[in-house]
Amino acid sequence: MKAVGLYEYLSIDKENSLIDQDVPTPMPQGRDLLIEVKAVSVNPVDTKQRAPKDRVEEDLRILGYDASGVVVDVGEDCVLFNVGDEVYYAGDVTRQGSNAEFQLVDEQLVGRKPSSLSYAEAAAMPLTSITAWESLYDRMKITEEKDAGKSILIIGGAGGVARLPFN
Repeated sequence: MKAVGLYEYLSIDKENSLIDQDVPTPMPQGRDLLIEVKAVSVNPVDTKQRAPKDRVEEDLRILGYDASGVVVDVGEDCVLFNVGDEVYYAGDVTRQGSNAEFQLVDEQLVGRKPSSLSYAEAAAMPLTSITAWESLYDRMKITEEKDAGKSILIIGGAGGVARLPFN
């Protein structure tokens, strides 16, 4: 499969900062889904992961975390998804990323792609959705029981998180 990654964490203006390379297509095991990547997005996690540092990877490090695609194979312990399901997800920074034709992702990190969204739109949602959820429910402790029917004004909200459709 084709992938984009790095061996050295160079500044983006360097010729070898990102490399196109053919690598073996991974095989799912356990709860892994093998996803054919249809779209990816770029967010702060991506820029922090590839920031220049004094480290060299032995194998190609494939970056990219927020993505959407189609499940093409499943590990033997998968129970949540089937081949053919359209999905979106925020990957895991300890594993190979989404800047490739295929990616292995633990099914517990994956959601069903809303049919109302294109692959590109769905790929833009994972990190911003997680951030919005954590802000509202984990930090502000909003609950349906005590807060139903109330409004909230967020001053200075901008970027992907503030633009999420909450309907």
